[in-house]
Amino acid sequence: MNIFDVMGPIMVGPSSSHTAGAVRMGFVGRKLLGFQPARADIGLHGSFAATGAGHGTDRAIVAGLLAMKPDDPDIPHSFQLAKEARMQVNIHTVDLRDAHPNTAVLTLIGERGRTVVVNASSLGGGRIRVNSIDGMAAAFSGDLPTLVVRNQDKPGIVSEVSSCLARRGINIANMQLYRDRREGLSVMVLECDQTLSPETINDIQLLGGVVRCIYLNLEEG
Repeated sequence: MNIFDVMGPIMVGPSSSHTAGAVRMGFVGRKLLGFQPARADIGLHGSFAATGAGHGTDRAIVAGLLAMKPDDPDIPHSFQLAKEARMQVNIHTVDLRDAHPNTAVLTLIGERGRTVVVNASSLGGGRIRVNSIDGMAAAFSGDLPTLVVRNQDKPGIVSEVSSCLARRGINIANMQLYRDRREGLSVMVLECDQTLSPETINDIQLLGGVVRCIYLNLEEG
């Protein structure tokens, strides 16, 4: 346990879960897309939907999409800043089955049509959990450098990805495997102890059977 577990994050209030966590969710969504979205559809569930406006959850998520951190004094002005940045924002409520009450679904679209759909929850104290990406299950916080690999469900791919990381001196801290159906699409979520170089990510992207490789490191610009 560290001091932030006791005191909470350095942030613009009023709530660590509804504000600081929401900023982080937006920031993670931006990182998973790879750049600032041109359009953002934000669905708020549960407590986010009921009290989010009063706690600034909507503005906080938009602030994260604009690459702000939880302590940025411009968070309250994120709607205006998004307008100036020509980012279209649509915010509405959603009803999700068996979801954490502080959950949002972010559908983010880039100027050239690239899209990512992120389902994430704010757990309190500024901590978040990504529940799914593009409808495929996941469960990670973004606290560690994280590699999300979408691949064909066939033998050998997990070994090839882990071997590629080992050759680069990358240690896997946590690994999760998900698939939609046998011999369909699978997702690997690998949380690593070291940062990954662009060359490493490219090597994995070029492996046979890999459909898409997303790298998330919140410490990098």
